[in-house]
Amino acid sequence: MLLIGEPDIVMCRQLVRKLCQQIKLSLVDQTKMVTAASELSRNTVVYGGGGAMHWDIVTQGLRTGLRLAFEDRGPGIPDLELALTDGWTSGSGMGMGLSGSKRLVNDFDIRSVVGEGTCVTITRWK
Repeated sequence: MLLIGEPDIVMCRQLVRKLCQQIKLSLVDQTKMVTAASELSRNTVVYGGGGAMHWDIVTQGLRTGLRLAFEDRGPGIPDLELALTDGWTSGSGMGMGLSGSKRLVNDFDIRSVVGEGTCVTITRWK
């Protein structure tokens, strides 16, 4: 799914809620995943200059989860440790996007190369 502007962020939230319902996540877990997806899709659009969200329903042993990857070709993040600190922002936001998203999911991975872009992958398990 392409993430270029505000309408895409809304569509992303709707798709993620539908996927969460499909794998029968609890309402609380659905809300956590949709919130994280909303934050990360907004980061992709605002800071990454647009990009894409890829999704997979994954299994590991007896458990099922939803994995989302948000990828952009933006400027990248020069200091990942700083960017994952609560309250730090490179723009006008509240500084809760990356760190807040990390707390809302079970698995969180971020890769970023200055001048090449960023990819954040999250998973929520049932």
